[in-house]
Amino acid sequence: MTLAEAAAQADVLAESGDERALAVLRSQWDDEIEADARNADYRVRSQAYRAIAQFRFRQKLELLRRGVEDESPAARGSALIALESLSRTHPGDVNSFRPLLHELAAREPNAAVRRLAVICLKNGTPQRDTIQLLEGIADSDEADADLRKTARAVAAGLRKKAVAK
Repeated sequence: MTLAEAAAQADVLAESGDERALAVLRSQWDDEIEADARNADYRVRSQAYRAIAQFRFRQKLELLRRGVEDESPAARGSALIALESLSRTHPGDVNSFRPLLHELAAREPNAAVRRLAVICLKNGTPQRDTIQLLEGIADSDEADADLRKTARAVAAGLRKKAVAK
């Protein structure tokens, strides 16, 4: 079985709520995920970062941090997708990555990765500096249309969350 197949199986187990089987699968693939995240091939690293989310491997957040800082846009994007997935139920994950996400949202040269960083911010707590950053991106003539639209929507969602508190 490949890591991709095991990750797909882990996702099914997590969706069905079979925590015991998921824990067994995690222990079997723990070392493989670690090794693949350090592989020289960006495609292998990208798969490892995606697998972290599919395995619901919350203990691997530091490995995801390395992925968010990876030299490859594909690996950075996969790590951001994994972070967004894990942070849906744990906003603290986004909060711990916030400075890095702000940097990516503001200065990342790859438009897709930049947009993924903005999307991750929606799962965090509604902090004033994040909302201001997103509004700045939404109003920027230099940002592409998709990024501006996403930043506007995430900023609006965070403002709404702040009012609801």
